[in-house]
Amino acid sequence: MTLQRSLSPRAWAELVLLSAIWGGSFLSIRIALDAVPVLWAVTHRVFWAALALWALVLLRGLPLPRGGRIWGAFLVMGLLNNAIPFTLMAWGQLHIETGLTAILNAATAIWGVLVAALVFADERLSLRKAAGVGLGFLGVATAIGLEALTRFDLRSAAQLAVLAGTLSYAFAGSWARAQLTGVPPLVSATGMLTASSALLVPLALVLDGPPSLALPASAWGAIAYYALAATAFAYLLYYRVLAMAGAGNLLICTLLIPPVAIVLGTVVRGEALLPQAYAGFALLGLGLAILDGRPLAWIGRRFSV
Repeated sequence: MTLQRSLSPRAWAELVLLSAIWGGSFLSIRIALDAVPVLWAVTHRVFWAALALWALVLLRGLPLPRGGRIWGAFLVMGLLNNAIPFTLMAWGQLHIETGLTAILNAATAIWGVLVAALVFADERLSLRKAAGVGLGFLGVATAIGLEALTRFDLRSAAQLAVLAGTLSYAFAGSWARAQLTGVPPLVSATGMLTASSALLVPLALVLDGPPSLALPASAWGAIAYYALAATAFAYLLYYRVLAMAGAGNLLICTLLIPPVAIVLGTVVRGEALLPQAYAGFALLGLGLAILDGRPLAWIGRRFSV
């Protein structure tokens, strides 16, 4: 995370757009959960997104993945990057605010640094990274509230579930680097979502029964948004931003998403966060800035003699 690539106006615009789309996904998922069980809410997300991406793969004539090894890699990726975190976070959103879910989701970057340091020799934990990780976890603890860690209730369990989802995302990132390097991004996303659909459809049928199609328009609209816009389209936009801006700049997304989710949760659902949540987000943001390194470099240049 030491890339210093500058952002063009176009890259900035697409980065902000991606952050806004993902920020809106938290509200849309919460709206869907008013009418759809957790497992079906998650299954709708990966199933319809997979269909949309398959159509694009076939339209572009991309070579289809073959062989048990690559589909095994997709299966693990679908479990770590979709099935586990999507389910944990959707359940968590039943009991905590949309904005708080988005704040805790930003811990993905913190876990990602730690997991990569354990797995890859070239991702060692430097002093700067250790400081950023420490501040990030302090921010998470502040947002949750230390008192929540001393009791077990639905609210504290929901916050821990969201954090467990972010840890799963971090393992997914390292798995993708280790097993999917060289696979076209669109093919990787399609294979991952196909594998997670294959896992979730039978699980949802067994645990939640057949899906209901008699849903209110608001639920179908929410499902369409988070499946097609915040998953299928967002993956395509993500890889465009990655190519233009570099991996380091994608950390900015983790800072832009929570404000979008907080505003939408407040305006649409009347949610209110405690001051500790905003304080925690500030500490987490500082930790992410230290991990990124550019703010420190800028300060060094600014005050160098």
